[in-house]
Amino acid sequence: MKNDIQQERIRAVQRFLNGERQEAIYTSLGRSKTWFYKWVERYIADDNSWSESHPSRPLTNITHTSKDVEEIVKMVRLNLYNHDLFCGVQTILCELEDIGAKPLPSLRTINRILSRNGLTHRRTGKYEAKGTPYPNLPSIWPNQTHQADLVGPCYYYDSTVSMLLICPRPAAVYTKNQSSSWTKPKSMNSITNYDG
Repeated sequence: MKNDIQQERIRAVQRFLNGERQEAIYTSLGRSKTWFYKWVERYIADDNSWSESHPSRPLTNITHTSKDVEEIVKMVRLNLYNHDLFCGVQTILCELEDIGAKPLPSLRTINRILSRNGLTHRRTGKYEAKGTPYPNLPSIWPNQTHQADLVGPCYYYDSTVSMLLICPRPAAVYTKNQSSSWTKPKSMNSITNYDG
């Protein structure tokens, strides 16, 4: 069957070289104009392999993550896990940025790498509190303290409003109001003393 297809290609090109009309050739063979011109363009007089089919699959897969990046992601995940730190994909991406890994994979790529290597398991055992107190924002009057979960940049242009932005990194809390720039407090306790 494969030989018959190759012979048909060879005969079509030979008829073209003999001067027969193109339309008559591909209509008599029951083929399309595109098919005909494809094999006419591939014809090489000195090479007998021109009539063979070429695989349509690309020779390289440029979207595959390199082994180096995959190893770095695995090592960062294991390092965070062994130090009892949060080891989700956003934290891993922040760590990769901190160490200067290039190219940076997307969150979905990190998730695929972890799944492929079986590193998606949760911690085992019961949670033990570390004894670190959570920040306590004082609230004496109603409507004095507000909590907001922000996605993306938010801008307020009122001098009486201050904003609290919490990043996915552990203990990375930034505050800002109109008259100051973004500041990262030295400890979580300094948030309660923030005057704006």
